[in-house]
Amino acid sequence: MNDETTRGSRTLPTGERSLSLRREGRAPVKIDILRRMIRTGAHGRAQKLIERVHSADIAELFPNLSPGEQRTLIDLLYNTARAGKTLRELPEEILPEVLALIDDAKLAAIVARVEPDDGAYFIEGLPEDRRPSVLTLLDTKKRHEVERVLGSPEESAGSFMTTRIATVLDDITCEAALERLRTLGDQVEDVFYVYATNADGMLTGVVPMRRLLLSPPGTLIRDAMIPDPVSVHEDADQEEAAELVAKYNLLAIPVVDGEGKILGAITVDDVIDVIQEEATEDMYRMVGLGEEDRVFSPLSLSLRKRLPWMILNLATAFLAASVVGVFQDAIREAVALAVFMPVVAGMGGNVGTQTLTVVTRAIAIGELELTSVAKAVVKQVTIGIGIGGVTGLLTALAGYFWAGKPIFGLILFLAMAINMAMAGLAGAAVPLVLRRFRQDPAMGSGVIVTTFTDVCGFFTFLALASAFIEQLR
Repeated sequence: MNDETTRGSRTLPTGERSLSLRREGRAPVKIDILRRMIRTGAHGRAQKLIERVHSADIAELFPNLSPGEQRTLIDLLYNTARAGKTLRELPEEILPEVLALIDDAKLAAIVARVEPDDGAYFIEGLPEDRRPSVLTLLDTKKRHEVERVLGSPEESAGSFMTTRIATVLDDITCEAALERLRTLGDQVEDVFYVYATNADGMLTGVVPMRRLLLSPPGTLIRDAMIPDPVSVHEDADQEEAAELVAKYNLLAIPVVDGEGKILGAITVDDVIDVIQEEATEDMYRMVGLGEEDRVFSPLSLSLRKRLPWMILNLATAFLAASVVGVFQDAIREAVALAVFMPVVAGMGGNVGTQTLTVVTRAIAIGELELTSVAKAVVKQVTIGIGIGGVTGLLTALAGYFWAGKPIFGLILFLAMAINMAMAGLAGAAVPLVLRRFRQDPAMGSGVIVTTFTDVCGFFTFLALASAFIEQLR
């Protein structure tokens, strides 16, 4: 039985209890056993165990194995027809290293077994000079399917659709459509919908499987289908496809060309991958990281990707320090100012980051329209003032007891309230301005907002202190 199904309710012998499903918390035990089997050469037992372990769990083994052990695991997976599913679960930065251990013939056989979008993903993980030799080993139909996906724009709907879908003519009966599904068998992926087309292959409707099964046998597909279904163009951004699936609660969305002919479909499991990818992309960009920089990325790549942003951060830190330098005489005369400067700037940075996260998310999922921009900015500034008022009062009390002077507490209160209001403004305005200039709202927003709140916090606090320096002495 494969790794995607349960084994019923039978009681397992004591020796097999460690092979229970992941939801029972035993996956780490199974993986440890599998690792030991591979390292001790117990390949026959390892192959039997592989049949009972989920592909996602097996994929976690690869980073902890030597190249020779990885090659052994690949052979075992290949023998059990599990290689494709497991490779698809590998972190993107590890995949090229693992693919380099597989010869062309075996890799072509793996590609032939998986969906065209997964096959294209594997081909993209190869060096460019190796791709043609693997593609030529595929049969004509499979090669054309994979090449079609490879030819789609990067991160487009066409680049991750599956072409293994169930299509029927809209002028046949539901009974005939069910018979066609039986003949297709495992040639189609998960069948959530049957797609209806006219004689020219243009999408005319979709029939949910439940409706197809419950319709009287003589009912025509055109009478059972949902006409004019939601679809996405093959060149549309993958994020647009994900938004449509989420908005209309779909299990799959058809992909069409410029003439309306159906090319494939994007299933909900692929949409989850897109959402994860887009969330990672936005999260990385907010802090100036490249998408290629992952936990298992080569050291040189991580250094190359991070260093430029760290140099930029260093420059912004000097900018904040220069503001402090302007008021060094005031700090010299009232040392307590140096103690509370990080508090004012740090709290402003926290509010700015929170606001930035909320607004960037709203832009990403389409919650924020042009008509509501002003309202959103005003709300975030008001929130900043409110938080600044409360935390500023608490900080003022701490400052009063620290310095023993009421004016010091008042300065802290005003500085906190002003800086947090500005933090709310920056956190809302920066991603909106970036979007206005057709830039990714997440691109470097975190660095910009943090710099703004640091500079504003230092300047506000120290300028107020300088104005009342006589009372602080």
